[in-house]
Amino acid sequence: MTERPIARALLSVSDKTGLLDFARSLSERGVALVSTGGTARALAEAGLPVTDVSALTGFPEMMDGRVKTLHPKVHGGLLAIRGDAGHEASMADHAIEAIDLLVVNLYPFEAALARNAAFDDMVENIDVGGPAMIRGAAKNHAHVVVVVEPADYAAVLADMDANAGGTTAALRKRLAAKAFSRTAAYDAAIGTWLSGEAGEATPAFRALGGALAQGLRYGENPHQSAAFYRSAATRPGVATATQLQGKELSYNNLNDTDAAYELAAEFDPARVAACVIVKHANPCGVAEGATLAEAYERALACDPVSAFGGIVALNRTLDADAAREIVKIFTEVIVAPAADEDAVAIVAAKKNLRLLVTGGLPDPRGAGLAIRTVAGGFLVQTRDNAVVDDLELKVVTRRAPTEAELADLRFAFRVAKHVKSNAIVYARGGATVGVGAGQMSRVDSARIAASKAADAAAAAGLAEPLTRGSVVASDAFFPFADGLDAAIAAGATAVIQPGGSMRDAEVIARADEAGLAMVFTGVRHFRH
Repeated sequence: MTERPIARALLSVSDKTGLLDFARSLSERGVALVSTGGTARALAEAGLPVTDVSALTGFPEMMDGRVKTLHPKVHGGLLAIRGDAGHEASMADHAIEAIDLLVVNLYPFEAALARNAAFDDMVENIDVGGPAMIRGAAKNHAHVVVVVEPADYAAVLADMDANAGGTTAALRKRLAAKAFSRTAAYDAAIGTWLSGEAGEATPAFRALGGALAQGLRYGENPHQSAAFYRSAATRPGVATATQLQGKELSYNNLNDTDAAYELAAEFDPARVAACVIVKHANPCGVAEGATLAEAYERALACDPVSAFGGIVALNRTLDADAAREIVKIFTEVIVAPAADEDAVAIVAAKKNLRLLVTGGLPDPRGAGLAIRTVAGGFLVQTRDNAVVDDLELKVVTRRAPTEAELADLRFAFRVAKHVKSNAIVYARGGATVGVGAGQMSRVDSARIAASKAADAAAAAGLAEPLTRGSVVASDAFFPFADGLDAAIAAGATAVIQPGGSMRDAEVIARADEAGLAMVFTGVRHFRH
């Protein structure tokens, strides 16, 4: 179905990208332009004929622009059903002229949020008239075209040219769907922000919103469709990253890169260089070093088999030395806060290798929400922002850990936070030497981690696995002593775990019997 040609358009935009060219094209097609405030001034200064909305309504803008389009002559023009005798009589009685095209983008609330604006500034960036007009036009999409972003200007003009100045129902319906989604995402950002300001951890209604960042070829598997959306949150990571090179990121790439970078951020770059290698959302090697190259080599040594085709995350600017080492094996993604020119040139030789720079590290102590869907709804929780450096470690065995053991215990628990539960991490000298993840039994995780360490040692030509003399971290308590026995068999000398089991005394007694040092954190890190 094609409507009559567009005769009148109302334009009111904060983002004036492409505005003048679009408005000029409409005017050349005989469309009368109505506009507001700064948009009207911009059009007039460009020499375009424009009617100020105040002339349309008979009322001036008032209250610092808060009230300008909330008027029957605006909303009546948008909502009137063409061809309906009652609606058309009302229009005639009240001198309401039809508005066939609405072009509105909203006050930049999300941009104010991104710059951490003051409370009053945030409030002033909440648009009222814009969403009201958008929703009205979108509701009446049988007759009205609504445009909420400059990216759609060309499509509207092309549709008009193909339909004698009118538009197709298909275009109007698509743009109306986008319009409702845009206002929903906008309101979601406002609601989330204001709930936080009000201290409401569990508001009665929780809205989620985002803008399409990237359509993806498929999801976790080829038969699943997928896309990546950016929310209004400003946490550095995959959503803020710039891809400098490499083929298109996949759903799994994005998920794994996020997991890797969140763990890399646990290591203060001012203190130490750190490298994380992730495969299927679990770290298979993590290490500190004097340089990124050293950290990468040590992380790779933990499980070089799993590292093939993995994600590499760094906590400092990627340099040439690190880049040379990383490109020696097949790697899917490198992510870092930045990359120097020499490193970019080295990575460029691997045309499919994705290189992402994020502009910063996320704060491991930062607030935020973690969201997961379930059938019929979704689960929301605050981010796990407990950091081992902030925890008071309690020695529960007769032997206290040495300073070297204590440093490794903190390192291992830092990593265990990011390993799928049940998680066991062996560490030695600031590097993982064995990781066991995602098992139904904690003792199985301990054995798998030890087995991987043995395989890595054999591949490196070592006489014994590096779990001999290592420390071990568990993301939750040992429910039985058998998990600890597996760690003892692997050669661990010290243990860090949350504690809190009914059998803590039994586990502590077994550690004392074996001469191990054990500390409790009082905090667990389940990651399902």
